[in-house]
Amino acid sequence: MATAPASGFERILRSPAFAWLYETLTFVGEVFLLLIQSVGRVFRRPFEWKELLGQMSFVGVSSVPIIALTTFSSGAVIALYSADLLKDYGASSLAGATVSLSVCRELAPVLAGIMVAARCGSAMAAQIATMAVTEQIDALRSLRVSPINFLVIPRLIACLFMLPILGLIGMYSGVLGGYLVAVQLSGIPSGAFVKSLQRFTELPDISGGMIKTLVFGLIIALVACQQGLRSQGGAVGVGHSTTRTVVITMVLIYVANYFLTALLFT
Repeated sequence: MATAPASGFERILRSPAFAWLYETLTFVGEVFLLLIQSVGRVFRRPFEWKELLGQMSFVGVSSVPIIALTTFSSGAVIALYSADLLKDYGASSLAGATVSLSVCRELAPVLAGIMVAARCGSAMAAQIATMAVTEQIDALRSLRVSPINFLVIPRLIACLFMLPILGLIGMYSGVLGGYLVAVQLSGIPSGAFVKSLQRFTELPDISGGMIKTLVFGLIIALVACQQGLRSQGGAVGVGHSTTRTVVITMVLIYVANYFLTALLFT
């Protein structure tokens, strides 16, 4: 079947000078349409409970060790840098607040998003891309099974539910790492650390970090599914989709983190 010739405007957009703009607009449009379709079909049957539970286990339970380890180490590094500096200026009583605010507002949400993007987002994109290039998605459509219901919605819900929980685990782990380093290595009194943490860390700091992870989860799921569904070109295309998913997701997480921080904490 012959395709209609491209319009003059479309030819200009596809020219090398504007190729990046065309790709950006295409990406934004596809992600937006994917989000609209997912929202519209989330309450439609059939509900893929088995797939949903599998994705929640994959994104959540299986990611706990790596999230706990990375945030624990990051909290320890923050304490390692800040505790001695605060002691030199006679502000050792602020060590707990420094660690807890850094971890709850920034480190735990961002590390949770980055780790899940690297571990789960890439796997989601690779799985869906493999199905796309082997025509399994076309087979689903021929069986009157919606790819949105079967592939996208379970991953979207899993990321939205599990990222805040992982972020909360990361907050506890990061503060624990900072506490151990500040108290055991830097000589900060345990009571002073805990009192400072309780005094300066408030519920909006924790809830704001969890809101960040909610947005990061949305980004991870949508980008992974969009890149997987548009994959073509066999094994090479699967590799490209997986790589683009990780790169685009991490960039968007950092960009979104800036605006969310400005909105929530300033």
